[in-house]
Amino acid sequence: GCYEEAITAYNATLAIQPAAANALYNKGKALDKLGCYEEAITAYNATLAIQPDAADAFYNKGKALDKLECYEEANIAYNAALAIQPDDYETLYSKGDVLRKLERYEEAITVYEMALVINSKDHEALYNKILCYALQGKIEPFLENLERVIQLNPEKYRKLAKTDKNFDSIRDDPRFQALIDGKA
Repeated sequence: GCYEEAITAYNATLAIQPAAANALYNKGKALDKLGCYEEAITAYNATLAIQPDAADAFYNKGKALDKLECYEEANIAYNAALAIQPDDYETLYSKGDVLRKLERYEEAITVYEMALVINSKDHEALYNKILCYALQGKIEPFLENLERVIQLNPEKYRKLAKTDKNFDSIRDDPRFQALIDGKA
């Protein structure tokens, strides 16, 4: 948790060995923890200049870009990470989130489904897939997947579904009410 001290140590390493990709990458992670996203991206880019196949650097660059609300750029970074590690769950999940924020719902659903193949019990990916259906007004797949996520964690997802504003257009559907009331 001593990120500023860590950055000082990484800078000392880089003064001796400027092409130390690991020091650059870890410096980026420390900068990210401090909320210095632009500087973190610079460190990840420097890492990638030395190690162009560093999937983690692309992934973390995507996360930093997402925090800066640079969603298109984040998507590009996630695509680069997935070109190196196509079955990385965290990258797929994060890419789905960025596509959802870009309102590219069908693409987001496809990516969440890819993530769910890797981790079928992931509540968050399934819930975010449901958000995409709700935002498109696709009631049948919304209800089917809402039932699945409620089965995984009834208390949490019934409570979330009751208050999630993204579900307002579906809230009056009796099937939705039955699911969140536990009567389905």
